Amino acid sequence: MSAQFQQEDEFQARLDTGLWWKIFRRALLYKQHLIPLFLAAVTIALCDSAFALITRWVVDGVVAHGAAAPFTTYIAVYATVILFFCASVWIFIEKAGNLSNRMAHDIRRDCFDRLQELEFAYFDTRPVGWLITRLTSDCDRLARIIAWGFLDIVWGICFVILIAATLLYLHWKLGLIVIGIVPPLAIVSKYFQKKMLLSAREIRKYNSQITASYNESIQGVRTTKTLVRERENLGEFRHLSAQMLDASVLNARQNALYYPIVTTLGSLAAGLALWRGGYLTLGGGMSLGTLVAFVNFAGMFFHPINQLAQKLTEMQGAQAAGERVMGLLATDPKIKDSPAVLQRLAQTRNPEPETRNSNLAPDGHANRIDSVEFRHLTFQYETGPVVLHDFNLTVKAGETIALVGPSGGGKSTIVSLVCRFYEPVSGEVLINGTDYRERSLAWLQSQLGIVLQTPHLFKGTVRDNIRYGRLDATDAEIEQAARLVNAHDFITQMENGYDSQVGEGGNRLSTGQRQLLSFARALLANPQIFVMDEATSSIDTETEQLIQRGLATIFQGRISFVIAHRLSTIRRADRILVITKGRIEENGTHEELLARRGHYYELYTSQFRREREEAVLESEKSA
Repeated sequence: MSAQFQQEDEFQARLDTGLWWKIFRRALLYKQHLIPLFLAAVTIALCDSAFALITRWVVDGVVAHGAAAPFTTYIAVYATVILFFCASVWIFIEKAGNLSNRMAHDIRRDCFDRLQELEFAYFDTRPVGWLITRLTSDCDRLARIIAWGFLDIVWGICFVILIAATLLYLHWKLGLIVIGIVPPLAIVSKYFQKKMLLSAREIRKYNSQITASYNESIQGVRTTKTLVRERENLGEFRHLSAQMLDASVLNARQNALYYPIVTTLGSLAAGLALWRGGYLTLGGGMSLGTLVAFVNFAGMFFHPINQLAQKLTEMQGAQAAGERVMGLLATDPKIKDSPAVLQRLAQTRNPEPETRNSNLAPDGHANRIDSVEFRHLTFQYETGPVVLHDFNLTVKAGETIALVGPSGGGKSTIVSLVCRFYEPVSGEVLINGTDYRERSLAWLQSQLGIVLQTPHLFKGTVRDNIRYGRLDATDAEIEQAARLVNAHDFITQMENGYDSQVGEGGNRLSTGQRQLLSFARALLANPQIFVMDEATSSIDTETEQLIQRGLATIFQGRISFVIAHRLSTIRRADRILVITKGRIEENGTHEELLARRGHYYELYTSQFRREREEAVLESEKSA
């Protein structure tokens, strides 16, 4: 993970009140949970205080009246307070749990929705693990802080105020003695809480690295075995595990020091109160019941203070998670429909029957794509040099354009711009002569069929994966798409045919079979623009021949862009463009470019010579 994203996990020295106010305002959306939670927290604090006051009342009553004291009344009052206390605790736990789960669900859903809207450039600069963490642990952590942390702070503040006021009310001089312990306690708490938070962060960091090591080892097990890297991997893992152990031991030691110190300070305050109050009681300056209540309050006083320190520290620790989650939710997609497009979409969403036109797209423009044009287009990624400069190209419906050239020349960038995964820095991409930024983004991308070098299949059946291209497709349409790309035969030979499981990522299928399914999926959507990005570079010759037989049908009537490494697969393209350093170096048919004896000729002859040599070697081996 890059340093930029590691820094986001650093300990925040101060609470960002602006950030927490934004988070709290989001929490206000759950008033039906927050109001009973707030009332329950206040009631719990009142009941905690009431128990000590009832004890004072009972002790003074017994001292004054002996066996004649109203024990029935004492029991009734105590039982009533217990009833309120238990009910409040039940409400607090039940509502806080519901709020935490509901908020985690809603925040995770909103984050996922926002990720679906964001452009490719956002994902280019962020590691996958970083994004997954936003949707999992960060959402859960933020929800827990809001549901439990905020309410614990409310309870702690209420309880501290009640106890402090009661101590001063019972005996203000003794109360000041007890309250005087707070400053040294605050200093100790701040020191240890910061240290413990730092060590806890180290534990989380090493835990993440260990998880990544697990993942890498499992995914790369074949490479590890073939290169005999088991010993080295074990050594690296032991080093990570030892670092996590050291951080965990340090955190445990800090806890072991902190809590006895806090307990000692609290006991010291209670001891001082008992010592001084005892003299006052013996001298008649304080009743025995008041002394008992005072000592109880003194003992309870430091628990909520410690809780407050812990929760504020947890908020500091969760602040980075809050910033990341709220930052993601506040991220505005850079590629989206313009206000004018949104207005047209709203107007055409429910048209009058007499104005309906099946030839129109939802954005009011023609549904059919007759041409795609790049006009004086310049593009560069957020980090890096200019990839395309003053690029011009026009492609008509039914035309197949092949893109070849050295890596980094701009081939994939061209098709990414056609798909509007990115937008040009300057210049235009025109569809039927209209800037595609004036067209609906959803409509444009629904007209795309894309097959990549490494096809991705989702866990499920063959049928489910093909249907992903168009969710309302019938079984007959799915089978027809599979037949067109010559995938039907191998599918029917599988144990359960179209209902066979493909495994995670399609791991039960060969690379060629996965590629055939991705072709069928793309074709099922009936796209007007078809894109193949190195789609046949990593499959066997037999599968390539199956695909080649279906390409004529796939490309018919469509605008097609083919990025190819194997030049033998693009000989039938209407035009072949040699892209070098973001410019069109050569443009023509296969025969025309060979006749020019330029860059394409050199690429083709060297590749043809290499393939022929490989074929000779294979024949010699088989002989």
